[in-house]
Amino acid sequence: MAAVAAPARSIVNAMSVDVEDYFQVSAFDAAVSRDSWDSRESRVCANTDRMLELFAETDILATFFVLGWVADRFPDLVRRIADAGHEIASHGYHHRLVYELTPEQFRQDIRRAKDVLETISGTPVLGYRAPSFSVTARSLWALDVLIEEGHRYDASVFPVHHDRYGIPGSPRHAHRLERSAGSIVEAPASTVRLAGVNLPIAGGGYFRLLPYMWTRWGIERLNTVEQRPAIFYVHPWEIDPDQPRIAAPALSRLRHYRHLDKTEGRLRRLMRDFKFSTVCKLVQTSCAADGAGLPTSVEPRAAGPVTRRVTWV
Repeated sequence: MAAVAAPARSIVNAMSVDVEDYFQVSAFDAAVSRDSWDSRESRVCANTDRMLELFAETDILATFFVLGWVADRFPDLVRRIADAGHEIASHGYHHRLVYELTPEQFRQDIRRAKDVLETISGTPVLGYRAPSFSVTARSLWALDVLIEEGHRYDASVFPVHHDRYGIPGSPRHAHRLERSAGSIVEAPASTVRLAGVNLPIAGGGYFRLLPYMWTRWGIERLNTVEQRPAIFYVHPWEIDPDQPRIAAPALSRLRHYRHLDKTEGRLRRLMRDFKFSTVCKLVQTSCAADGAGLPTSVEPRAAGPVTRRVTWV
């Protein structure tokens, strides 16, 4: 990798957390039935609380894409996230791949998730990230449903080649999309482009499986060479090396369990090396010139139902 200059400290990247439990990942769909979720040991609260502690130590705000199923069962967790000043966004309700749903099934899933998250947190839910980035070329119709259901940005299109997700030719940075249902901002997970290929530097398994210097170099390149912010993601279960092991195919086990014991240390380094805030803040900054229409300010949460006042661009 060619050397790049120190990161541009004026650039604020986006930190995001996909809040789901270890047994809810798409790689385990064939091994773990949804009917068994309630009977399994849950570790999502302890792991997410640890994430909150890490962010508090480094004074970082993040976007938490919370699974509606988790919110329904652990509403106090959602309140703790919101009360700490972080953005609450949607990860859907049942963690189903979008391209395996009908448009109506998808609508019901995201509507249920948005309703429960807004009711519990008292904050407007503007953003959505699909399970396993499953808004692909065959499920772009989901963007119209998101617009119709009141979402202002999507973070589901990963511009890479992958066996489960990705639209390699999609724009690499936050951009506004005009759809038949209206407009929405797409905020893709970050990549660097080398030799005509988009390579992922956005976090998740790439952060655990590859050396830390790959992620650091990639974000530095975005910040200094391209003068663009990065969008990073992590899951609470990724800082939990003691989680129960699930019998699954070898590739799924490798992707899920490899270097769980290294994630927290690497995350601490990342937060020392770069500035981070929410995805909503990144979208506001990146898309202000074309009037993306996201809120410019949100007042602190009051008790009860959705009560925050939002000022719109």
